[in-house]
Amino acid sequence: MSRRAAVFVCADCGHESSKWFGQCPVCHAWNRASEMVLARHKSLDRDPAQPIALAELSDLPDRRLSTGFPELDRALGGGLVPGSVVLLAGEPGVGKSTLLLQAAERLSQEGPVLYVSGEESAAQLSRRLRRLGLSGEQIMALPEADLEAICEQISRLQPCCVVVDSIQAVQDPEVPGVPGSLSQVRHCSVRLTREAKERNLPVVIVGHITKEGLVAGPKALEHLVDTVLQFEGERTFAYRMLRAVKNRFGPADEIGLFEMGEDGLKEVSEPVALTHGAKRRPPVGACVTCLLEGSRPLLVEVQALVAPARFGTPRRLTSGIDHRRAAIVLAVLEKRGGLDLAQADVYLSLAGGLTCRESAMDLAVAVAVASGVREVAVTESTIVCGEISLSGTLRPVRQSARRISEARRLGFSRFVVPGALTREVEPGATVLSPETVEQALAMVLPVERYRAGGQG
Repeated sequence: MSRRAAVFVCADCGHESSKWFGQCPVCHAWNRASEMVLARHKSLDRDPAQPIALAELSDLPDRRLSTGFPELDRALGGGLVPGSVVLLAGEPGVGKSTLLLQAAERLSQEGPVLYVSGEESAAQLSRRLRRLGLSGEQIMALPEADLEAICEQISRLQPCCVVVDSIQAVQDPEVPGVPGSLSQVRHCSVRLTREAKERNLPVVIVGHITKEGLVAGPKALEHLVDTVLQFEGERTFAYRMLRAVKNRFGPADEIGLFEMGEDGLKEVSEPVALTHGAKRRPPVGACVTCLLEGSRPLLVEVQALVAPARFGTPRRLTSGIDHRRAAIVLAVLEKRGGLDLAQADVYLSLAGGLTCRESAMDLAVAVAVASGVREVAVTESTIVCGEISLSGTLRPVRQSARRISEARRLGFSRFVVPGALTREVEPGATVLSPETVEQALAMVLPVERYRAGGQG
C-alpha cells in the first residue's frame, strides 16, 4: 500500500510543515500543530480553463441578489454576488441560523433556496420556520452532512442560493479526519467554493467561533471565501451587529444592525436607542461618542465605573472596548490628566452590548473615567470624539463633519472634536477643538463643581 503524504498545520494561522513543531514559527503559538493527511483528488471530467482577456469582461453587468434585508445587503456591499462564497461566523446562540432562515425566505422569491443543515433535522427547521412566521414554500431543507450528497443535490435542484449550516458538520468520507477537523474543513470549503464558481451560484457558509473569538478551522478558510461576516452581540442583549471583516465585492468594516425579538431579527435603521438620548442629561461616568463603522455613523454611550480597590492589584475590566487601548488611555490620564487611578478599580462598557474598536473612542473613554472619578456629569447634549496619543495630545478623527452632522440630526448641539472645521458645521452647533486631554476635560466637565468638592 502506498503511503500518502502528511503535513502538520497550525490551527491558528494555517502554517504548514512536513515535521511536527511545538511552537509555530509564524504566529508563535504553542501546541497548535495538527496532522493532516493529503488526500489524492480525482481528476475532473471537464476541459481545462482557458485564459481570457480582462478587457472583454469590462462590460459585464454587476448583478447582485438582494437578501431582502437592507442591513444585510449593506454588510455584503449591496447584496449577494453570483458565484461568491460568504462565510458567516459568530458565537453559538447569537442568531446566525435565524438570520439565514429569514434571508432564505426572502431570497426564495428569486427561486428555490437549498438550506443544508448538518446539525439540525428537517423537523427542527420546520418548527423554527413556524416560530418566525415564515412560509418556507421555496426553501428546500437538506439535513445531510455528506459532501458528495450535497453536491449532487445542488446539481439536481439548480437553486438560486445555497446555505450550509455549518461547515464544521460537513464531511467527505474519502478524506481522513472527523467532521470539523482541519483536513475536513479545508477540503469541504475548497469543494464548495469550486461548485460556487463553476455554477455561478452564491453559497453562504456558517462557521463556528472558538473560545479565542476566531473562526474555527484553519486560517486558510478565511482566505478561500470572498466575504467574511462576523455576527457579534451578547445573548443577554437584544442588539446584534453584523460586521464585514473581509469583502472582495465591497468595502470592509461595513456593519448592519439588528434587534433580536420573539419573531426573529429585525433591522435597526435608526439606532437612537443605543445612546441615552439627547434630551436627558447623561449620568455620572457616562459619555456619548459618535463612531464611524464602515460608512455608517453610530452614536454609542461609553460607561465607566471607578471604585476603590479593596484587594491587592486594581482591576481593569472592559466590555465591548479593546482592553489594550483602554489601558493606554488610563495610563495617559494618570500621567497627563492629573487623575490618580493607581488604587482604583476601573470598569468600562458600551451601552447595548455592542463591540467597537475605533480609536476615535479614546477621548470618550477618558471623559467617562474622569466623570466617574470627579463625580461630575458631562455637560448636556455633548458629543466627544478624539484619538489620544501617548503624550496626551489629541489627534483629529476622520470624517469629523459627517459625525457632527449625524449627531446634530439626533439633537446634540455641543461637540468636542479635535481638528474639526467649524465652517462645515450647521448653524446653532458649538464646536470645540481641544489639543490635549487636560483641555478636553476642562471643556466637558464643569470645573467649579468638582473643585468645590475637593476632587480632581
